[in-house]
Amino acid sequence: MVPGEENQLVPKEDVFWRCRQNIFDEMKKKFLQIENAAEEPRVLCIIQDTTNSKTVNERITLNLPASTPVRKLFEDVANKVGYINGTFDLVWGNGINTADMAPLDHTSDKSLLDANFEPGKKNFLHLTDKDGEQPQILLEDSSAGEDSVHDRFIGPLPREGSVGSTSDYVSQSYSYSSILNKSETGYVGLVNQAMTCYLNSLLQTLFMTPEFRNALYKWEFEESEEDPVTSIPYQLQRLFVLLQTSKKRAIETTDVTRSFGWDSSEAWQQHDVQELCRVMFDALEQKWKQTEQADLINELYQGKLKDYVRCLECGYEGWRIDTYLDIPLVIRPYGSSQAFASVEEALHAFIQPEILDGPNQYFCERCKKKCDARKGLRFLHFPYLLTLQLKRFDFDYTTMHRIKLNDRMTFPEELDMSTFIDVEDEKSPQTESCTDSGAENEGSCHSDQMSNDFSNDDGVDEGICLETNSGTEKISKSGLEKNSLIYELFSVMVHSGSAAGGHYYACIKSFSDEQWYSFNDQHVSRITQEDIKKTHGGSSGSRGYYSSAFASSTNAYMLIYRLKDPARNAKFLEVDEYPEHIKNLVQKERELEEQEKRQREIERNTCKIKLFCLHPTKQVMMENKLEVHKDKTLKEAVEMAYKMMDLEEVIPLDCCRLVKYDEFHDYLERSYEGEEDTPMGLLLGGVKSTYMFDLLLETRKPDQVFQSYKPGVMVKVHVVDLKAESVAAPITVRAYLNQTVTEFKQLISKAIHLPAETMRIVLERCYNDLRLLSVSSKTLKAEGFFRSNKVFVESSETLDYQMAFAESHLWKLLDRHANTIRLFVLLPEQSPGSYSKRTAYQKAGGDSGNVDDDCERVKGPVGSLKSVEAILEESTEKLKSLSLQQQQDGDNGDSSKSTETSDFENIESPLNERDSSASVDNRELEQHIQTSDPENFQSEERSDSDVNNDRSTSSVDSDILSSSHSSDTLCNADNAQIPLANGLDSHSITSSRRTKANEGKKETWDTAEEDSGTDSEYDESGKSRGEMQYMYFKAEPYAADEGSGEGHKWLMVHVDKRITLAAFKQHLEPFVGVLSSHFKVFRVYASNQEFESVRLNETLSSFSDDNKITIRLGRALKKGEYRVKVYQLLVNEQEPCKFLLDAVFAKGMTVRQSKEELIPQLREQCGLELSIDRFRLRKKTWKNPGTVFLDYHIYEEDINISSNWEVFLEALDGVEKMKSMSQLAVLSRRWKPSEMKLDPFQEVVLESSSVDELREKLSEISGIPLEDIEFAKGRGTFPCDISVLDIHQDLDWNPKVSTLNVWPLYICDDGAVIFYR
Repeated sequence: MVPGEENQLVPKEDVFWRCRQNIFDEMKKKFLQIENAAEEPRVLCIIQDTTNSKTVNERITLNLPASTPVRKLFEDVANKVGYINGTFDLVWGNGINTADMAPLDHTSDKSLLDANFEPGKKNFLHLTDKDGEQPQILLEDSSAGEDSVHDRFIGPLPREGSVGSTSDYVSQSYSYSSILNKSETGYVGLVNQAMTCYLNSLLQTLFMTPEFRNALYKWEFEESEEDPVTSIPYQLQRLFVLLQTSKKRAIETTDVTRSFGWDSSEAWQQHDVQELCRVMFDALEQKWKQTEQADLINELYQGKLKDYVRCLECGYEGWRIDTYLDIPLVIRPYGSSQAFASVEEALHAFIQPEILDGPNQYFCERCKKKCDARKGLRFLHFPYLLTLQLKRFDFDYTTMHRIKLNDRMTFPEELDMSTFIDVEDEKSPQTESCTDSGAENEGSCHSDQMSNDFSNDDGVDEGICLETNSGTEKISKSGLEKNSLIYELFSVMVHSGSAAGGHYYACIKSFSDEQWYSFNDQHVSRITQEDIKKTHGGSSGSRGYYSSAFASSTNAYMLIYRLKDPARNAKFLEVDEYPEHIKNLVQKERELEEQEKRQREIERNTCKIKLFCLHPTKQVMMENKLEVHKDKTLKEAVEMAYKMMDLEEVIPLDCCRLVKYDEFHDYLERSYEGEEDTPMGLLLGGVKSTYMFDLLLETRKPDQVFQSYKPGVMVKVHVVDLKAESVAAPITVRAYLNQTVTEFKQLISKAIHLPAETMRIVLERCYNDLRLLSVSSKTLKAEGFFRSNKVFVESSETLDYQMAFAESHLWKLLDRHANTIRLFVLLPEQSPGSYSKRTAYQKAGGDSGNVDDDCERVKGPVGSLKSVEAILEESTEKLKSLSLQQQQDGDNGDSSKSTETSDFENIESPLNERDSSASVDNRELEQHIQTSDPENFQSEERSDSDVNNDRSTSSVDSDILSSSHSSDTLCNADNAQIPLANGLDSHSITSSRRTKANEGKKETWDTAEEDSGTDSEYDESGKSRGEMQYMYFKAEPYAADEGSGEGHKWLMVHVDKRITLAAFKQHLEPFVGVLSSHFKVFRVYASNQEFESVRLNETLSSFSDDNKITIRLGRALKKGEYRVKVYQLLVNEQEPCKFLLDAVFAKGMTVRQSKEELIPQLREQCGLELSIDRFRLRKKTWKNPGTVFLDYHIYEEDINISSNWEVFLEALDGVEKMKSMSQLAVLSRRWKPSEMKLDPFQEVVLESSSVDELREKLSEISGIPLEDIEFAKGRGTFPCDISVLDIHQDLDWNPKVSTLNVWPLYICDDGAVIFYR
């Protein structure tokens, strides 16, 4: 506006400028608010509504400023989901069990930041019921726009083509019209225990049946006569009362199932709902005997039908009356591909008679001959509650599997049963025989009754005959019954799934409001008649996206109708109509529910945290769980903890306090001075299911004062004494990360009274990582200190202080301390000659020093240096030459020598050791002294890690291991600390067996030598690449346990775990009394299992403190030798696989040589007298016999051999028939169908893989003509056991192949099982 124009409208100048200034100020304020809001961190809240089955998988998202009050969060959530604020709870849902979590306070003015919400991260919340009651929906005016409906709806977003439609909600189990809560339906759900949905469906149906519920309420439980826990009617009564009066959304059924006698495992088994119904009814009838309800089940559910057979020649009819509780209706007739279209059609088929003619003719009592007859069923009486079971589960004889029939079968809402009632009985002109078998067959009516044989019952009259009444009475009664047989549907039990399993739920109509409801476990919702039609099965074509998923599997399984009879149709009892005992029960259950609610409220406000306490006198760390209400003060919590730890008579209460503690790091985080009256909920940061810290009940002596703990670090200080070479137990010091190293030294100096000037502090940051704190001005944080730390402190004026740390005595001592372990070694029983043997050992090996010396520190294991050089030179030459002939010569030498000592492989029995150890060991010592072959005392062994591995090492392993033999490696041997990097396991590189082609390649050392994991440069003398490194070893006698046996003694050994097994064994030689090559080391595992440790160049790094070791006398394996487990194959015995003994096979040995060695061992150890030509060895794979080994086969050339190899020994009845590898040995077994039995196994040796040859051989041994022979390959593990009832259909008889090595036979190796007939 320009001044001067229309002066009457222009304000005065000062007013104008004042107005403009106000506007600018307001705008500036708004801009500042926007700017601050933009800078303020925001909190992302993701809320999941768990109160309803339809919304449980949906989320709503709110992005709020961090300063938003919690109260405002509740308001926003209420507006978003359409609930009344204050009728729901919000609990944390970040992977935490919400049952253990206290809900947020909906009235709190705390900001989200103060309420532990994390800005910039996803904060998950669960919207849950408040006090067990579902949230109340905010009822809006009907004129509210459709947009508001969308705002509240948190179901799935509408699909394309259905924008704006919220009427259909598709859940994963079914499709319903609307989302309703318990408060609107008024019904309570049942919790699914595990797989009890079928039980829940049945219970809800019974509850919604007025006649059943009212009768159950009228029955009164007498507690003096029966235990309420096991009374089925009483537990049903309680459940019904809870279903009618509880405020919960769903209640448990565990008390009901417990009354059935079920344990918890029964809840995990899905039963058939029809079967369960009958079992429950039987149980109720048993309990209700001699009461008003004695005949209730029969009055409500029992009907009658007549099972008859009528002669078509004379008209004579034999019949009997059966009772039934349900009518089973076939979905699809046997042999037909077309299902019945409706229930009415299936009912007509149920009573449709069949003609007995031809071979099925009926023997007529009157005609005295077999005649054509009509056989069928007729309904005589329908029950008040009619149960129809749709037989959707069937058996497919083609696939031999149980199947579910998902065909469409319609059922009406009103069913007229008058067309199915029998009216022909009264018109029968003949004298009939009548039998009432209802008592016998009560409650069972099966469609297969049509095939029952009545020849024994037709002439029996048990006194119930329809002809006793006059014709007019019968006709009038029949007419009356026909006119009133209109039934209305009120329950549909639905099964969703397959024959293997699925889910049951019930659709039930309430007789109170004529409305249909879905009772799906804990979720109850309103449904429509259209939803009922969707349970007919088949494909309706109107299910949209999920059509194929549900049309084929979700359908009605059981239908329950009620007779429309105003005179009998009952209504549910009102509360004021309850019997007195039910009123008392209602009151009792309400009180229990209120008590449970109060207890739950207490639980929600209880802090549960781990509590520790170091007992002041016992000095034992005690642990417990402190449960304290969030409003209790710290002072009250201390008193609770004091009593919980039973310290009343040990120490006064004022000498205790609670401090924040980290048990994992053993770290005192802080103390709570001056906060004695602060609530525990505030101190602990609220009620949580888990806390990231613990509490420690700290104690002091009466004359001491508690130290104040501020957030710092805990340091365990070990004092090192260089002179005594000892490391003291730790003392705890509290330090702070901003302290310098100098300040830290002064702090420690005060604590341990050592001078700070010469103090050296070494920090152990992690295992074997030692760091000297040498920079005085550095802070502890910069040096890498954390919550809990470990330091070593030494303060002396020795020259060691001036040396470089890595070369100092202190470093060596700490290095030894970190790597030393304590082992308990059980020595073998010593024979009287042990002293002489020990003397012989000392003479042979040189003076090894005092045997009883407790401490021994060496640069390398003792031994002959000259022999080591010879071994190294020989092995290097072998590698360079790669001469197969030289290797074979060496191997043959090995094998010939191994024969001498193999007898002593298994000397384990103390008795045997006493008798034979002296002579054996002397002989072996003699060989050791006299031999010039270094391989004779080389102890190549195999690892206990290979106990269950049946595999050889690939060429990759060979390259790695053989590289250690090269001249370059030998030159650099002194530089490495630990041989083969802490004991490289050659088996860890490969798991595949070498093929025959790879065996022929001699580019590397032989697999057997490599596989044993040791090389000649390490074996005998123990001089290794780590020879310059000190390896600590200290052994001292240890008090033996009781029962360890006379002559046995224990050693307690402290040893550096980086020592090799070879060196460790050599250190033990003086204590065992024999050479290391003549005893074995067994590691003892849990439950006293022992496994031999045999990889000589592996370190003891896999051992840990207090492991036990057993030493056994016996020769260790040499290079190229393998332990072999020998089992006897007994093809016609109950247990065809029997362990015999452990043997030693060597590389280069022939099968015949190994058999020669086995003969004396079999005689001595197993009592088997076998000649060398009357048994064979063959491959063993699990329990299956395989390739037959021929006498001329050589191990490692023709036969792969590996650690802990297993072979079968098979005794022969005659001369060996297998002469070459081209032959094939199969085990045949004759099947005699006429006798229903299998003959014993017979071996058939084939010259080729021809099927024709197999047939000829089978014909020869059985006498069956060649053209009549049929055969099949056995399946599974030997002996391929199979039932004589299944053998015909389970095996693939007479395969159409010409050779055995193709599908489906695949017989390429010896040992296959062939059945023939």
